[in-house]
Amino acid sequence: MRAAPSCIEPALGRKETAWRRLKKDSSDSKWSANVSPTSGGIFDVVGKSARIAKLDKEMADGGFWDHQEQARATIAEANRLKSWVDPWNALDEKSSELVELGALIEAESDEDLEVEWLAEVAETERRAEALEIRTMLQGSDDHRSALLTIHPGAGGRESQDWAEMLSRMYTRWAERRGYAIGVLDLQPGEEAGIKSVTFEVSGEDAYGYLKAEKGVHRLVRISPFDAQSRRHTSFASVFVYPEVDDEVEIEIDESDLRVDTFRASGAGGQHVNKTDSAIRITHLPSGIVVSCQQERSQHKNRATAMKMLKAGLYQRRLEELEEAKAKVEATKTEIGWGNQIRSYVFQPYTMVNDHRTEVKVGDVNKVMDGDLDPFIEAYLKQSAGRGAGS
Repeated sequence: MRAAPSCIEPALGRKETAWRRLKKDSSDSKWSANVSPTSGGIFDVVGKSARIAKLDKEMADGGFWDHQEQARATIAEANRLKSWVDPWNALDEKSSELVELGALIEAESDEDLEVEWLAEVAETERRAEALEIRTMLQGSDDHRSALLTIHPGAGGRESQDWAEMLSRMYTRWAERRGYAIGVLDLQPGEEAGIKSVTFEVSGEDAYGYLKAEKGVHRLVRISPFDAQSRRHTSFASVFVYPEVDDEVEIEIDESDLRVDTFRASGAGGQHVNKTDSAIRITHLPSGIVVSCQQERSQHKNRATAMKMLKAGLYQRRLEELEEAKAKVEATKTEIGWGNQIRSYVFQPYTMVNDHRTEVKVGDVNKVMDGDLDPFIEAYLKQSAGRGAGS
């Protein structure tokens, strides 16, 4: 039996563990800079803890609920900060326990206890790596929920079927992570698949993770619609926007809107199909068009469509400020060859290849069942200045 290490990684033959790297980074000057704890950026555990204490004091005040809107915002901020600090503190406490247990094993050789110790070290490292990925969500909107839209490229039912496959993939990914996902608008294809779909993915950091999915996705497979069983290539585009709330001020002039009502195109009950409850809103100055048909109430559909429009306008504002693009439409590259961010190959071999990070996964069915984290994490690491294999 090899000697057990006296801290959580030396004898494991690994690089520095995620937890030690994370703790080291948190003590660097760049981490202790004066950063707003609500910015969704650098971890700043000390600053976040101080902010939580201040918010807790406000919530304990007798007149806290006199201003309900402000009270709800305060509670949301406190919960968001605690979702960072609580896991950090739990890992810090666990790592200290493991250090002490490692020293005990080293002093009193116990093979069974060492096996248990190594398993706990591995689990602690896994949790630390997940927390480290979260620290890479440094955008001001990364903490928000997300709106995700899928459009098929040219190719009729082939690409429409691919868009529906992507729809299921993102639904499964959201379910795996415990996010709530709801369909805001769905346009089914005539023969198969979908013409477009917009999801609302609700939960902490949903936009921060899903922003990695923006772009064109390419499918290569033997077409189930081809009587000669030939191989086909299909494309679909994915757009992701942060869902904005009352904290974000977006002024919309009603005179700039064209509002159309129409009957829902899919199944949804007799009431939906027999009344013009679906809503389409066109923002004339920007050309942004949104629609919602999922509710039986025209009023509810209009409220949801306005929320989608607000998110679209906010995304456009961000792009203009960053001088990345003058308009949202300019980000929508041609849905075809040369523009794909990822390829999903079912035949003649199986492989999913992300062309930005060069992460490759051989089990395409696992990916289509929602296992997107390797691609998302590699993208976040690359964006943060670290290689995918770091």
